Amino acid sequence: MNEVETFFDYIRAGDLARVVAGLERDPALASARNASGVSAVLFAVYSGRCEIRDLLLARGAELQLHDAAAAGDLAGLQELLASSPSGACAFSPDGFPVVALAAVFGHLKVVQFLASRGADINAVSSNGTGYTALTGAVASGHLAIVDWLLQNGADPNYRYAAGYSPLLTAAANGHLEIVKLLVSAGADLTAATSDGKSATALATERNHPEVVTFLKSRSAT
Repeated sequence: MNEVETFFDYIRAGDLARVVAGLERDPALASARNASGVSAVLFAVYSGRCEIRDLLLARGAELQLHDAAAAGDLAGLQELLASSPSGACAFSPDGFPVVALAAVFGHLKVVQFLASRGADINAVSSNGTGYTALTGAVASGHLAIVDWLLQNGADPNYRYAAGYSPLLTAAANGHLEIVKLLVSAGADLTAATSDGKSATALATERNHPEVVTFLKSRSAT
């Protein structure tokens, strides 16, 4: 295993002390990328290691557009787009639209900025997952981002993996306020997953009684 692979293992494990030690030995590791082209910063974000993400940023990690979007680095993103205006529509090396990365990790101002620079908020991931900004925000429970996306043209009835829609995902995860937003935006209450489960069935199965009550009040089955 080479030094970069070892460094990424430390990030995955959340071993801050070893990450710091690695950076002391080789400061360039802050900008390292793995064999898939994923940066150390993005890998820290994917791994839920916010303290390591912040450390790497503080150590001057060089970011690409998708890294800055996922990390919520609005200033860095603005600087990058100044020299590459079309980058708002870019995808990460692993196939996610930059706007979807900002949405799934809860960075509303970044989502808004990217949209103002031409990002398609309904752009679909190119990696087979089918994820969009809305599905990411719904799955992660980011109410304010879901609200903004719906108000700005996101499709509440988009269907992706296993036949899920945003409403089905929100119901399965017990996000009542997001369910309400989606229904108000015209989400199809009769939608079902590929194996035939409705929003009400998913909420019942996952023990989300408040969601079940709300959906039944709207005549969902």
